[in-house]
Amino acid sequence: MRDLVVAGGGPVGLAVALHAAAAGLDVVVREPRTGPVDKACGEGLMPGALARLAALGVDPAGIDLHGIRYLDPRHEAVARFRAGPGRGVRRTTLHTALAERVAAAGVPVEQRRVGSVEQHADHVVVDGEPARHLVAADGLHSPLRRSLGLDDPGPAAGRRYGQRLHVATAPWSDLVEVHWGPRAEAYVTPVAPDLVGVAVLSAEKGPLARVLGDFPALEERLGSADRTPVRGAGPLRQRSTRRVAGRVLLVGDAAGYVDALTGEGIALGLAEAQAAVDAVVAGDPGSYERTWRRLRRRHELLTRGLLGATRRPLLRRALVPAASAVPAFFGLAVDQLARPA
Repeated sequence: MRDLVVAGGGPVGLAVALHAAAAGLDVVVREPRTGPVDKACGEGLMPGALARLAALGVDPAGIDLHGIRYLDPRHEAVARFRAGPGRGVRRTTLHTALAERVAAAGVPVEQRRVGSVEQHADHVVVDGEPARHLVAADGLHSPLRRSLGLDDPGPAAGRRYGQRLHVATAPWSDLVEVHWGPRAEAYVTPVAPDLVGVAVLSAEKGPLARVLGDFPALEERLGSADRTPVRGAGPLRQRSTRRVAGRVLLVGDAAGYVDALTGEGIALGLAEAQAAVDAVVAGDPGSYERTWRRLRRRHELLTRGLLGATRRPLLRRALVPAASAVPAFFGLAVDQLARPA
């Protein structure tokens, strides 16, 4: 009987496997897709995320990031990270670095998905095979979250969507730029010496080219450089009724997601990966629920507050001018996001 099955071989699932292997657990990862797996994301790792990756022996290549710049057509606000640099890293590069570390640790990765799960008092049966615990790290639209009855659909109003492409141009800043428009935010993240990622968050599901029309200054800066195909994700907001069901624990996006507005997704997922393994090692999977709530508290307060402001046109228009007028407050908010969870 294995100690742990991890459903999902994205960055968070692989981090779970690394923590489990380090703790001496017999662990296997099940992921039906062949890697490296790409997805729509901002690709900016906060300093806290880099620190957690380093603790796992993972050091992905990318471009150092030293802070965040908010811009609208007439204002800008800059806050630099106090906890050291973050890093712009392509999603495929991050996945490859983690997968190589998992392989070096001797953790098997099976190319198949987790289907059936049966709960028992002292173990679970995953597709007919017994294991002591199962961690679901199968993403934003987690099939396991739904099959276990942990999905909380919530209201349809206020849903947002993300789209991302890469532009073949040299980075012009060592900051993540967040361009604020009337309907959307555009994130520009340097990820290589000759490449920037552009991710857009909006309540609209229309073509990215149309949404980017709200950012003429950014479009001018990007010019006619080659662009990769667009990847999309959403609706972003996903909720779970709880994060632990018997011997099954939900981590990362599978445990729930508010919005990509603050860029903390990977940092939180890595923190949850360690917390889930700690709970399994302690023989107390239920303790993970309490730790999950503590880890998410600061993030959800900041993200929900910012989201609430963006949904009101007057507050949305005032956000960048206010950050520019009170740089100390903007710097404090960015510092809260950048520090380890």
